[in-house]
Amino acid sequence: MISKIDQNKRIVVCGAGGFIGGAILANMRRQGFRYLRGVDRKPMTHWYQRFPDVDNRVLDLKERAACFEALQGMDECYNLAADMGGMGFIEKNKALCMLSVLINTHLLEASRGLGVPRFFFASSACVYAGYKQRQTDIPGLKEEDAHPADPEDGYGWEKLFSERMCRHFREDFGIRTRVARFHNVYGPNGTFDGGREKAPAAICRKVIAAKLSGKQEIEIWGDGRQTRSFMYIDDCVQGTQAIMNSDILEPINLGSDEMVSINQLVDIVEDIAGIKLKRSYDLSAPKGVRGRSSDNGMIKQRLSWAPSIRLRDGMEKTYAWIHDQMVAGDSKDSVVNIS
Repeated sequence: MISKIDQNKRIVVCGAGGFIGGAILANMRRQGFRYLRGVDRKPMTHWYQRFPDVDNRVLDLKERAACFEALQGMDECYNLAADMGGMGFIEKNKALCMLSVLINTHLLEASRGLGVPRFFFASSACVYAGYKQRQTDIPGLKEEDAHPADPEDGYGWEKLFSERMCRHFREDFGIRTRVARFHNVYGPNGTFDGGREKAPAAICRKVIAAKLSGKQEIEIWGDGRQTRSFMYIDDCVQGTQAIMNSDILEPINLGSDEMVSINQLVDIVEDIAGIKLKRSYDLSAPKGVRGRSSDNGMIKQRLSWAPSIRLRDGMEKTYAWIHDQMVAGDSKDSVVNIS
């Protein structure tokens, strides 16, 4: 069951300077919410999207006092703040990823102390047990596949622990926590270079660079046969809000079930670009599990909804946006939309 949206609610989005947080704020503005607050530790010049009618604040949410400042006077908190990136980042920065546990813990404390009744936590498919993801042709991961626990080291453990914190703050203190496990979100207005980008953006960048430079080559991490599913940002935003306003207590998948190999993803981007590249494979590069996709049985049953934007359609929009940024000479640190 989904509750009716109240446009008078005072909502704070933590991680608002990031890809998903910025998209959620943009969507809430379009829906007519009257009081929105965005919080991120990055300087505002580095926020991917920011808006003059939003109460934007630069705060380091690893600090407890900053979390209390961020949530003062709020009715709902969306926690999308984390030190994270694609596989190239999380495999090499396990301690930094683990430190994000401070963000969620202090935000939950602030919610309790300030009486903020609703709390959303953005978890990840990285919580799922590694022993269930050793083949490329695995079935979609169901919510119960997170246990017995064997998550991605560092990042996945932080997410799994924070999920449990949300559960206990709900059980012990009555905060209405909601948890979604995101599966590989992609789209415009996100990171596409610098080491934190994920596979769809990285492949778009590499194909565009090859086309612009005339070098008809692309390097692929791993053997290209590893499989994933990728969720377009618009589906992620819609699903996040639906879960927040639902009565679903347990963590739930939010991801596409359209599974492809990395080689197939490169095929799609090459076709969009109208180019065919020579492929080389870096078998020593970070590549994650062999196979991962979302089982959407629970979200279809509970919300009568699931992500529906085709990978090809979403990649066309993502490619076009990254192409424009690269032609203009922009990078991850200079992409800011103000409207």
